[in-house]
Amino acid sequence: MKRLFSILAIVAVTAFGNLQASTAQSQLLTTNMQLLIAPVTTTMAQDTEAAGDTAEELSFHQNLKKRFIEGGPEFMGIVLLCLILGLAIAIERIIFLNLSTTNTKKLQQNVEDALNSGGVEAAKEVCRNTKGPVASIYYQGLDRADESIDAAEKAVVAYGGVQMGQLEKNVSWVSLFIALAPMLGFMGTVIGMIQAFDKIEAAGDMQPSLVAGGIKVALLTTVFGLIVAIILQIFYNYIVAKIDRIVNDMEDASITLIDMLVAYKNKK
Repeated sequence: MKRLFSILAIVAVTAFGNLQASTAQSQLLTTNMQLLIAPVTTTMAQDTEAAGDTAEELSFHQNLKKRFIEGGPEFMGIVLLCLILGLAIAIERIIFLNLSTTNTKKLQQNVEDALNSGGVEAAKEVCRNTKGPVASIYYQGLDRADESIDAAEKAVVAYGGVQMGQLEKNVSWVSLFIALAPMLGFMGTVIGMIQAFDKIEAAGDMQPSLVAGGIKVALLTTVFGLIVAIILQIFYNYIVAKIDRIVNDMEDASITLIDMLVAYKNKK
């Protein structure tokens, strides 16, 4: 009987030992699986977070609008007004200058042919049917051709100055907005820095959170002012180059007209 109990006790101890070994192996396997799954889970979480950040990224237009609002309506609104008015004047000048551009060589040939075939009145009719400052100058010179060459030359010079003034009309406003936009931006910068120092003085401590808002306003107003100035400067340079080209054509055409009138007078 004792022997039977001994055998049962040995079997029970052995079974309990195997159970503990199995439990330890199971816990070890679970730990290893967790170690293997953890990097994958972390990577998936990071990917999900990155995807969320990408989805939350603003478009260029939305980001521009956000920065514009952060810059403050006082100076940002004035800078925007400078951009709108400057672009309106620049576009109007570009359209006017393009309409004022004519084929000068073709006009000269037509006027010369009409002058030789039909006289001054025929040449004036060609000028009346042609748009542009060169044709207007030709008409004024031909209108004084019956008086003398000097009178025609004076009329051409005088009316050339009038046409030049029309070409340069309102261009000075564009240059004003070019100078005004960055100045307003710099003023916003100074005011933003003053606000930042006021907050530091009121708090009695130098904390980044106190000055961040003022410095952001300062930088945003400067950036937008410079952007407006750059845009308007490009349009201004194009307009000035266009005016110079038309003025050169007017001067060359005036000299050619006087030569044509001299030749016409000599033939008569």
